[in-house]
Amino acid sequence: MYRLLRCLVSLLALSAAIAPATVAAADPEDSSILDVRPLGGRQLEVVVHSAAMNRPITLWMSHPGPGAPALYLLNAVDGGEEGGPWTRRTDVADFFADKNVNVILPMSGRASYYTDWLRDDPALGRNQWTTFLTRELPPLLESRFGMTGRNAVAGLSMSATSALNLAIGAPGFYQAVGAYSGCPRTSDPAANAYVHASLAPFGANADNMWGAPDNPAWAEHDPMVQTERLRGVALYVSSGDGAPGTHETLGDPGIDGNPVRLADRMLVGGVMETIIGGCTRPFTDRLAALGIPAIVNLRPGTHAWNYWQDDLHASWPMFAAAIGA
Repeated sequence: MYRLLRCLVSLLALSAAIAPATVAAADPEDSSILDVRPLGGRQLEVVVHSAAMNRPITLWMSHPGPGAPALYLLNAVDGGEEGGPWTRRTDVADFFADKNVNVILPMSGRASYYTDWLRDDPALGRNQWTTFLTRELPPLLESRFGMTGRNAVAGLSMSATSALNLAIGAPGFYQAVGAYSGCPRTSDPAANAYVHASLAPFGANADNMWGAPDNPAWAEHDPMVQTERLRGVALYVSSGDGAPGTHETLGDPGIDGNPVRLADRMLVGGVMETIIGGCTRPFTDRLAALGIPAIVNLRPGTHAWNYWQDDLHASWPMFAAAIGA
């Protein structure tokens, strides 16, 4: 009997070790800036310890000097860790080189939706990005770099949904949001399946993020459901329709005369943007029905960085006005 009990105890301990751990709250004041390294001009690499995630997070930053607001830019589903971040895929460094704004870009966050996960994920570890981006990081940056406390956030693809959800979850913190080519729905069956499918290639289980599909956390993080909570935030929402647009040419940057790349962008990127366009149009219709102002850019085009660079340029005047840049 004793051996049987000892065996059962061992099995229970093993099960607890394998099962994803529920995340315990951490004190944001335990976070700190670990390092600031100049990269040339106004560009910096900033390393911040996140108490919530218990690991260092590296940021790229464009810092014009004290007395400027902040624009947080979020990467696509790879977190900038594999295919490349904003700084490699666009002209973000040059575009903001003469503008009175701190641009802050986390160089990680793959498959995380930049949100707080209910449980640790065996593939991704601990994700507590909402806590990091809205509670841990801003006070540190504002104190170190003399920022004004006015903020905007923009994301693309996966992180377009994240940008909207960050504004929903932290009322008053962001004055403006840019959502480029993302699906602003999460809780209906089709959108839920889309989220799961987006994370699966990274080995991540979306059930660890917001629970099983019937968990209320999915609706709490669904901009289509929570649209009213975006009232008062300046909004820019864009997507393509999957059809060839201005950037589907052999001479376009990233295609560089290669017909195989062009075919891939038109086929793979076209299908992706067709799905995303189908998510975005009902959301922009709901904004209009509720009388919530937004700059809406629904255009021909595929799922490609060239369009998101265009979106960043086009939405900048809105950001600048909202945050006083």
